[in-house]
Amino acid sequence: MDLSDDSIRVAEDDELRSSHIRELIQEIVPVTSATLPASIEIPKVLVQFWHDLEAIPKDVQGCLESWQQLETLGFKRLLFNDASARQFIETQLGKRHVNAFDLCHHPAMRCDYFRLCYIVTRGGFYVDADELYQGTLCERLFHDKRLKLQPLCYDKASDSMLDPSVFLQTQRRSPGWIYYVNNNPIIAPRGHAVIHIALQRATEILLNCSGTPEIQSTTGPGNLSASLVRHSITSTTNVEGKDFLLLSDWATYSISPWPLSYRNDQRNWRLWDPQRSGSRL
Repeated sequence: MDLSDDSIRVAEDDELRSSHIRELIQEIVPVTSATLPASIEIPKVLVQFWHDLEAIPKDVQGCLESWQQLETLGFKRLLFNDASARQFIETQLGKRHVNAFDLCHHPAMRCDYFRLCYIVTRGGFYVDADELYQGTLCERLFHDKRLKLQPLCYDKASDSMLDPSVFLQTQRRSPGWIYYVNNNPIIAPRGHAVIHIALQRATEILLNCSGTPEIQSTTGPGNLSASLVRHSITSTTNVEGKDFLLLSDWATYSISPWPLSYRNDQRNWRLWDPQRSGSRL
């Protein structure tokens, strides 16, 4: 089996993928300005999405507005909706990717897919609309061209997410812990290999699925986790030379308040029932 075949085997197996990401988490190194000097800079553009800009909940609007202070630091802010995201995809990537976007049956799924399309073509700083900025300066996240992602860990026994202070300790582990990476935030230069793999994988699943594809594994964190593992296995660089970085301290930059009003209805993908709401929101 060649290395590319082995990377797909590991990436598409739940246990093997989790185990590989645990190994990556234990290799976490600090953000520095000395590693991988950028030949393609990460644009200081904050990209966000809400499917209907005429109906943004007040608490989500508050989260969006919390990022305004980045404008004083030279960041540009862009907010897309369903229509503008679709237009962007059509202009930048063409009919095949528009067709895949149209098959995304929930706003969260369209948001998942769009962020991959934007970052792979333009690069930048994607953050979910329901993230509340904490005021920590973000400049150091742009000192090099590495992809930056947030590691997560779910504990099956307690049916809950683990605090990073627990799962980031290398001596702590449990067979019931599932390690993965979030697709929020995504900080990357345009054309990064992991985002390219993630977009390609999501597009193939959407265009070839005969039923209703599952959101998390098709376009969400499961998709990005599988893509990161594929790239990691085929990369031959050492820890310091890797072109991606797992952020151990994202919560110092941003938190996602809970609860927010939209999380109590069908706009929350975890509560979405296609039998009740139709094929698309």
